[in-house]
Amino acid sequence: MTASRLQHVVSSGVVLMVAALVAWISFTQEPADAFLFPRLIAIFFISLAGWNFVRAVTGLAKVGEGLDGPGFVNILPGLLVMIIHVFFAAKTLGFYLASTIAFLIIFTIYDPAPLSTRNAWIRRIIITALFMAVMHALFALVLKVQTPRGIWF
Repeated sequence: MTASRLQHVVSSGVVLMVAALVAWISFTQEPADAFLFPRLIAIFFISLAGWNFVRAVTGLAKVGEGLDGPGFVNILPGLLVMIIHVFFAAKTLGFYLASTIAFLIIFTIYDPAPLSTRNAWIRRIIITALFMAVMHALFALVLKVQTPRGIWF
């Protein structure tokens, strides 16, 4: 088994385990009505993850070169911000505030515009506000999903 294929099998296996955990959590929580949307997403998520894992194990998936050291270093800042958001900030600060901060940080890290220009910061802030408005409209207004509430929201 090549290194890139092994990397695909391992990563798809981890995603499948996360999908199974999300499905288990969503189907064991009460009240059931509050978890309707997470249950639908969990079913879809575990189906796709299972399909991807089977394709990886059987060799049907066409994998690329895999993730090398410099590629991992490039995505590491975004991964760290995401981990902090998921395991700390969303519960402490609240989903929307933590998501706004996380989105702005990740956008700033990967935006090629210089940090010293005023117009780049205005653009980052406007795009972040628009993104969060869409997130709020989708989750709170359309889907009526309960998001983690923190000290402010």
